[in-house]
Amino acid sequence: MHYEQPTPDEADQNQPEASANPPPGEALDEQVGDVYRAELPDDKAPVTIERLDEGDRPRIWVGSWLDYNNGVLYGQWIDADRDADDLWGDIETMLAASPTAQEHGEVAEDWGIFDHENFGDATVSEQDSIDRLSRIAKGITEHGQAFAAWAELTDFDATEDADTDERFSEAYLGEYDSLEAYAEQLLDDLGYQELLDRALPEHLHRYVEINLAGFAQDLWLSGDVALCHKQGGGVWLFDNRN
Repeated sequence: MHYEQPTPDEADQNQPEASANPPPGEALDEQVGDVYRAELPDDKAPVTIERLDEGDRPRIWVGSWLDYNNGVLYGQWIDADRDADDLWGDIETMLAASPTAQEHGEVAEDWGIFDHENFGDATVSEQDSIDRLSRIAKGITEHGQAFAAWAELTDFDATEDADTDERFSEAYLGEYDSLEAYAEQLLDDLGYQELLDRALPEHLHRYVEINLAGFAQDLWLSGDVALCHKQGGGVWLFDNRN
């Protein structure tokens, strides 16, 4: 999937002038006014991954419905960034020690997720899949809260997403102050600013500039780039072509 600029009227090559929607070039010898196409690079530069402190690990509070229905709030916090089998073991141990079950000789089998912490933008429901939560939580611990945002954007399903780390790494473009800041870096990395500078006489450089806001908006409208706003400012960006 690629981004393609709308076709502008061809400008007189001997009379270069600024365009409201800047034409990124594909070769350094092309002329101002030609039609261009910009594609997201496949070999993206490495991005910075935030590591979580111990106190920021995702966790869930799992409670026993048998106890709750008998007026007792019983359960425990469980670190979720572990294998699903380990989470199931903790849940079964918690249910086996149910005070209501011990008092009345019953068996506590039903449980629910009553609370959760440090899952960021990822949705956690009362009867969520333990496999799903385990994989999201491990991704958050490994890659930071950008993983939670990506999981929410992609409607993450653990039963379908076996290679989540690889998929996330391929999709994650990085953290930026804004989509426009990413667009500026992208155009610079692809050499389009250099192309523009070389195509124009030096005395015209300060009169002609790329419409970064328009280019950034078109990247988003095309669907090539997905974004998620960070709490406190900035955005996480993801390659949405796969």
